[in-house]
Amino acid sequence: MKKLISQALLTIMAFAVTATAAAAQAVDPAGSSPISGALDWIQGTLMGKVATTVAVIAVAAVGFMMLTGRMNWRYGATVIVGVFILFGAATIVSGIQAVAN
Repeated sequence: MKKLISQALLTIMAFAVTATAAAAQAVDPAGSSPISGALDWIQGTLMGKVATTVAVIAVAAVGFMMLTGRMNWRYGATVIVGVFILFGAATIVSGIQAVAN
């Protein structure tokens, strides 16, 4: 009897997980167009010319400060790694999604 209940419970859990995964695969839910547009604008701003210019200036300033001994190397490396993560975010996310599927 216990084995039958545990098998039924496992079956129910499998269906629940499958339904949740299928619902998470929805490409464009109804009413998400304004939100999607706003997020696309934010992404364009973060990855556009302004962000690229600010990142170049930041890396140059950090590099100059590290070169002259005014900044800790660990903090400077953190800034540079942060810039790589910012501009590589789309590639990182697509790699994670490829592994998850």
